Amino acid sequence: MSTPRLSARELIDLVLDADSWHTWDTPPVRGPISEAYAAELAAAEAKTGLDESIVTGEGLMRGRRVAVVACEFRFLAGSIGRASADRLVAGIERATAEGLPLLAAPTSGGTRMQEGTPAFVQMVRISAAVARHKAAGLPYLVYLRHPTTGGVMASWGSLGHVTVAEPGALTGFLGPRVYEALYGKEFPEGVQTSENLYAHGIIDAVVPPSEIADILDRALTILEAPRLGIEPVAAPEELPIGDVETWDAVTRSRRPERPGVRRLLKYAASDVVPLNGTGQGESDPGLLIALARFGEAPCVFLGQDRRGQTAAHPLGPGALREARRGMRLAAELNLPLVTVIDTQGAALSVEAEQGGLAGEIARCLADLVTLDAPTLCLMLGEGNGGGALALLPADRVIAAQHAWLSPLPPEGASAIVHRDLDHAPEMARAQQVRAIDMHAAGVVDRIVAELPDAADEPEEFCHRVGAVLEYELARLLATGPGTPEARSARYL
Repeated sequence: MSTPRLSARELIDLVLDADSWHTWDTPPVRGPISEAYAAELAAAEAKTGLDESIVTGEGLMRGRRVAVVACEFRFLAGSIGRASADRLVAGIERATAEGLPLLAAPTSGGTRMQEGTPAFVQMVRISAAVARHKAAGLPYLVYLRHPTTGGVMASWGSLGHVTVAEPGALTGFLGPRVYEALYGKEFPEGVQTSENLYAHGIIDAVVPPSEIADILDRALTILEAPRLGIEPVAAPEELPIGDVETWDAVTRSRRPERPGVRRLLKYAASDVVPLNGTGQGESDPGLLIALARFGEAPCVFLGQDRRGQTAAHPLGPGALREARRGMRLAAELNLPLVTVIDTQGAALSVEAEQGGLAGEIARCLADLVTLDAPTLCLMLGEGNGGGALALLPADRVIAAQHAWLSPLPPEGASAIVHRDLDHAPEMARAQQVRAIDMHAAGVVDRIVAELPDAADEPEEFCHRVGAVLEYELARLLATGPGTPEARSARYL
């Protein structure tokens, strides 16, 4: 069941600071309309006290100035006609002009049927206004309410940098009543729900209205963190790195107790807002995507999650498409990107081949080399094959002492060359897979010591890594993104 439906003003009052709301709305300008439609509009005004289905304005949220565009469902089912589209576009454009983060709260049956195609095509104007707001590097955060369908879901409801929905909300493109009328059967239950959208990586979270202010505040704390002028960060102490035997490093990196990206964020990050999936129907547990801060330095964080990768569910092409969503976010929001390599290897399966795994590896490499955002790669543990290489290109590369990277698992290389698995240690040594070897070759810039093994000191190790990430991110924020040529030069 959905949560009790709040009016637009009730939601605004719940989320914004008391007495901070200022409307931007002016009386709607309507063209010639029928008497029947005029009567419907008059009844909607009497019912809601509003003159249209869209409310726009600004206020303070936890003391932060924000712009808001919200639907009122009780006004003709929140439908969008020409006048409401004009108001919505004007609100988005004003938020852009004034440099404000924009909070959107759609709830609508979609296009206003009384106006037909002239209303339907307003989706183009609305989407273009949102695109310009995002192109200006300004946050666009969406809260899908019950119900959000049709042209609203297919335009401004689906363009958020971060998109969450209320529990049990009907969310989808085709309204179930329309489906039943067209096809003579009910639409399957459980598909057009916020929970199902989350399960399929289309939205980032399911959140009740009472928690919206919290998640918005945490997201904007990261998204609006200063890029320039943050306090200088002292260089972390560089501890001596011993000459670890290659196979010893490989076996240590595989210890189940070794900390992965989740513990790294838990111990080392100052703020974290988890995201979910590609936004396009895929979510892979092998990749964690989040907005985060290390110290004062904000970033988009992409980490291969050792806990989410299993023999039954290895890293697939969906995980790399999820990573590419993070890359786009970093560029759109002018945030540094942190990638974390820690994988047993990408999936070797029919599904992975048919899902375009090779192409996704190639696109990740191309996107990272050319990304218009500062980039930082952390080699945290295992680095098997193309799935690991896909997250390597960066302006700066740091590595844990026992991290490594190879074209195949050493056992696979042994099988190819020696037709057995017994020569895996020998192959690992010959292929120079260690972070230490990559540092000597100039591929890795800095190694973080393990004392003697991250699995034996997880919290202390994560704090050391976090200090290095904070230092490197602060430097990258000061220098800006590197060129594709500079990023490629380390592999010469």
